[in-house]
Amino acid sequence: MVRKYTIGIDFGTLSGRAIIVDAKTGEEFADSEYVYPHAVLDERLPDGTPLGVDWALQHPKDWLEVYYETLPAVFQRSGISPDDVIGVGVDFTACTFMPVKRDGTPLCFVPGFESNPNAWPKLWKHHAAQDKANMLNDSAHSRKEDWINRYGGKISSEWEVPKAWEVLSQSPEAYAAADYFMEGADWIVWQLCGKPTRNTCTAGYKGIWHKRDGYPSPDFFASLDSRMRNYIAEKLDYTIVQLGARAGGVTKEMAARTGLKEGTAVAAGNMDAHVTVPAVGIDGPGKMLAIMGTSSCHIFLGTEEKEVPGTCGVVEDGVYPGYYGYEGGQSCVGDHFAWFAENCIPAGYIEKAKAEGLKPLAYMDKKAAELKPGQSGLVALDWWNGNRSVLVDVDLTGMMVGMSLATKPEEMYRALIEATAYGTRRLIEQFRKYGVPVDEFYASGGLSQKSSIMMQIYADVIRMPVKIAGSKHGPALGSAIFASVAAGSKNGGYDDILTAARAMGKLKDVVYEPIAENADMYDKLYAEYVILHDYFGRGANDVMKRLKSIKKLFK
Repeated sequence: MVRKYTIGIDFGTLSGRAIIVDAKTGEEFADSEYVYPHAVLDERLPDGTPLGVDWALQHPKDWLEVYYETLPAVFQRSGISPDDVIGVGVDFTACTFMPVKRDGTPLCFVPGFESNPNAWPKLWKHHAAQDKANMLNDSAHSRKEDWINRYGGKISSEWEVPKAWEVLSQSPEAYAAADYFMEGADWIVWQLCGKPTRNTCTAGYKGIWHKRDGYPSPDFFASLDSRMRNYIAEKLDYTIVQLGARAGGVTKEMAARTGLKEGTAVAAGNMDAHVTVPAVGIDGPGKMLAIMGTSSCHIFLGTEEKEVPGTCGVVEDGVYPGYYGYEGGQSCVGDHFAWFAENCIPAGYIEKAKAEGLKPLAYMDKKAAELKPGQSGLVALDWWNGNRSVLVDVDLTGMMVGMSLATKPEEMYRALIEATAYGTRRLIEQFRKYGVPVDEFYASGGLSQKSSIMMQIYADVIRMPVKIAGSKHGPALGSAIFASVAAGSKNGGYDDILTAARAMGKLKDVVYEPIAENADMYDKLYAEYVILHDYFGRGANDVMKRLKSIKKLFK
């Protein structure tokens, strides 16, 4: 029997990567990564046009180059023939939202719009639309819109509608020129198969779409701005497709550019966090997966729809068809540690790390592991990039309490790790409080693979074993698994995602078990975290927001 293969392509915040895997077992044969030359545009556009506070844009050319660079590379490295590839799946960091023309051209590529920031794709961590999110939430609650409760009572500035409204408010000419507004996940699938589609995952979690109820009414959108009354009909007029469905086949042009065979099945787009669930073999409810990268998303399945305040939403068919998918998240995890590495590691530590053949953060891991819980006397808040759950407030900022002249860098670093674990525990407790079970915990993403001290701290803080993904390319593997479903069993794949996940997903043998002594201490420290969390996050003291307002005066 001839082996068949699928390809998964993961578009992240700073790079895109592709892997080629066995379509029956998930065995990985080759991978390739392409780092975006333009990275995140957060200070100026490529032509020098300055950007404001909390802007974060990306360049669509970088995404196309992922196709052109990584796909030929995985074929060359694996020796696998394109004739034996039955499907391609794609996932994307979200919400990354962009205005496009009817032929698929990004508006920022259209002459006359190159210098308009609102013509460019707005990355997930674009937070400049917070004022629009605030007004949207106020309108939804004043109108008693039922759907707002499915999203924890708040729509984030990271999501689609605030970003589209920001375009209309600041650049009505860009809004008018856009034939579609589209998630990066859907746009990049369109470029591969030549057909615009809208996947149920990003539509549900980021676009306020519901399987039974559809979108909010035109009257709601008109309550935001009369010009948005027909936003859905005018700007989102393309087909919604279920996860795992075949969005189309690889076009002749893209086959020539990438090495793929023309007509190869292309799966519906997906979100980088949600697509990772099958990559660890999750096949039922109550099993939370934390995808730990620059930010963290927490995804799991449920059998019924429950409203959980402060979380990122519950979407039917949003993760697996036939289940309700729940999402929570933390806006600052890997970004947290990157900030620390760039600003807080002394030169002496960097020299010692080099002498030991370690990267600076790996050396900090080693130093932090020598400390006991509570030894530093520090407690930090994990809001260096705002709070996604359960406060849903991007204007919150970071904090560390307990610093003294004796505080060491490794103590600060460990406190930051602990803060992210506390944030995860706070989210788990919120789901449980509102009747949504969280019985098991899985971790994927680069941090879960690189930092054993971090995973042990998580196990201790949340008092649950932590199981680790068996692939360092969790989202890409998940995309490859969905590609096997898009191809179908007749072509060498699978007909449903549960069967595919059981066969192609994988875990490492290592499991981080909670250490009782550590967990007891972390209960005490977590109690302090909750006090700070509520005091600075729920309005008792808005000093973070006042300071941020002052900062904006200098931008």
